[in-house]
Amino acid sequence: MGKTLEIRLPEEETLRIGSGETLSELLPLLAEEKELFVICDAAVDGFLCFDRNVKGFVSVEVSEETKTIDTVLMLCRSMMEAGLTREGLVVALGGGILTDMAGFAASIYKRGVRYLNVPTTLLAQVDAGLGGKTGVNFDSYKNMLGVIRQPQLTFLCPEVLRTLPERDFRSGAAELLKTFLLADATLYGKAVACLSAPERPDLGALIFEAARIKAEIVARDPFESGERRKLNLGHTFAHAIEHEAQSRGEDITHGEAVAMGLLLAARLSDALGVSESPLAERLSADMAACGLRADCPYPMASLAAAMTRDKKAGADGRVRFILLRRIGEAVEFPLDPDELIDKL
Repeated sequence: MGKTLEIRLPEEETLRIGSGETLSELLPLLAEEKELFVICDAAVDGFLCFDRNVKGFVSVEVSEETKTIDTVLMLCRSMMEAGLTREGLVVALGGGILTDMAGFAASIYKRGVRYLNVPTTLLAQVDAGLGGKTGVNFDSYKNMLGVIRQPQLTFLCPEVLRTLPERDFRSGAAELLKTFLLADATLYGKAVACLSAPERPDLGALIFEAARIKAEIVARDPFESGERRKLNLGHTFAHAIEHEAQSRGEDITHGEAVAMGLLLAARLSDALGVSESPLAERLSADMAACGLRADCPYPMASLAAAMTRDKKAGADGRVRFILLRRIGEAVEFPLDPDELIDKL
């Protein structure tokens, strides 16, 4: 295995990240496991062949529409029918939706069995497959049901990104930029240069750096009571955009919504005087260079209505927006969503 990172968390948990050039490098790590239960995104079925100790295998058709508690219950039922014991290990192979659902199922089956993430999309490698957040959508609202429980390991492999459709790759690019926007201006500049170039140099190193930054934030705040909330940069807007798109029957991916949300967060930072110098114009140019669509097609009034039902809304109706003081430094700013209508 290539680079590894291991960080101790409270409650005697450990956040582990490993990397390799090929998926086959993962197999020796699983050789001693007596019981494996593989949950695979149907889009990557066959990416990794297990030749021993597999008690069960489930291939899931993955979408935001199937990211529900019913799918999680189906996975739990499959584990039970396969006879998976509490000593077993669930291997989640797929994108962020798959790792969210598989991790949730593993966390509640028999009050919790171990699971391991093998994220196969850029978005999952830099965000969704890391940090232990699991969950499903509920009544078209993002990730309203779930738990926080760390995987035994998240294994990062750039090999699997070679077959990723360009639209899905760019969705992950938005999350990569988000991580560096909130934590490291130098790496943000390198990421823009990488994503703007046809050959995308140093992508694997940037993925590992983004994973490291997220892991260190999660280690300091595993249950999202403070600093970890900054990882939601752009996501309050993004979740409202996704809800609006779904209600209209329109197709906007999570990463596309995040790109729009990042630009809206920059515009709000400028409008409220939070940013030390104007940021929105630069972010708009950077995202265009990276091939990201960043202009939101929906009216702010519609987004504000969705935000009032967001899981991050407080009892007073205010939402903790994550804004930018500068590239590399994010701050929390509570605001009534209705105030956005006049600001943006």
